This record gives sequence, C-alpha cells and structure tokens, in this order.
Amino acid sequence: MPAEPWFKSLVWIDYRLAVVFTIAIPLILLLWAFVQKSEAVVRLLIIYWRVASLLAITLYLMIASIPLSFVATVIARVLIPISLWFWVDINEEIDDQSSSPLKLAFTSWRWAITVYSALGALFQIPFLRCAVDKTALSSRFCQVWIDPPLLFKQYFHANTTVQFLGFLGVVGLLIYVVSLSYFVLVKLKLQGRSATGH
Repeated sequence: MPAEPWFKSLVWIDYRLAVVFTIAIPLILLLWAFVQKSEAVVRLLIIYWRVASLLAITLYLMIASIPLSFVATVIARVLIPISLWFWVDINEEIDDQSSSPLKLAFTSWRWAITVYSALGALFQIPFLRCAVDKTALSSRFCQVWIDPPLLFKQYFHANTTVQFLGFLGVVGLLIYVVSLSYFVLVKLKLQGRSATGH
C-alpha cells in the first residue's frame, strides 16, 4: 500500500471548511436576509449560489475521476470571490445599509470566503498536473482529493454508478459553461457591473 501524502489531512480539512463556508453559512445568510427583507443581500447571495454551483459539479466530476475536475475546482475558487465583489450597485446598496447583525455577519462571511477561496486556489495549483498527467491522476498525490467525494457518494448515492454520476457532472459542466459564456459575451456588455442592468 503506497504511503499517504503528507497533505492528506489538509485535504479533508479543506472539504470540511468548504461545507461550512460555501454551503452552511451562505444558506443561513440567505434565509436570514430573506426574512429581514434585505434585497441587496438576497440578490448577491442568489448570484453566489449560481456561481458556486460549479463546486457541486466538480464534486460529481471528482467521483468519476474526471481529470477536468481539478481545473474546475481552481476556476470555482476564483469565480466565487469575483461574484461577491463585482457588482457596483449591490456593493453600494449594502454599504449604505445601516449597521445590523445581518450586515456584520454577511460582510464577515464575504471576507472570510474570499480569503478561503484565494488560499484554496493557490493550494490547488500544484494539483493541476492531475488534469493532464494520467500517471499522476492514478497516484495517491491526486487520488487523495477524490477520497472525500467517494465518501459523499457512499452516503448519498450508494446505489448509483460512478459513471452515471460522472455523466451528471459533465452535463452540469456543459450547462455551466454555456451560461457563463452567455453572461460574459452578451449580458456583461449590456449591463456592465450592474446586477440589475441599466
């Protein structure tokens, strides 16, 4: 049995942090903002969920050991902070809001996930070789990233084949790429950095 990489524990910590920062906290904030009728926060969090869906897609690609998943992970970690700070109109609305527990919690999370995503992207860069080197992909160096998604499969998709889950991941990725391309090539030119358009 090959020796486990020294960073294995860091990989598992990263997945656990991802559950907290990318799923649990933003879901709580979205519900809180909806109850508080904070439209700017709700709009920004809806944009966040659309962008962050790439992480879920990546999970299914990882289950099937599809090399592209390592590239998608880095892209997701870059796009998430951009989606949270890009919109001038939403940023101004949030800045103009009076101080409140929701505003403090949301601002704290926005900075925290920005730092987490940036560090995560840097940490992932050495593993981009897993996307292009078949030998590396089959090594523990790369497989250690696939272990947590396989555990996820055991819990939530025990009776589903790896191939089918990978197929779902590929379809999801295609839809994501088409949607992102439409936004960048069409909508961005029309509305600029305004989330509501002109």
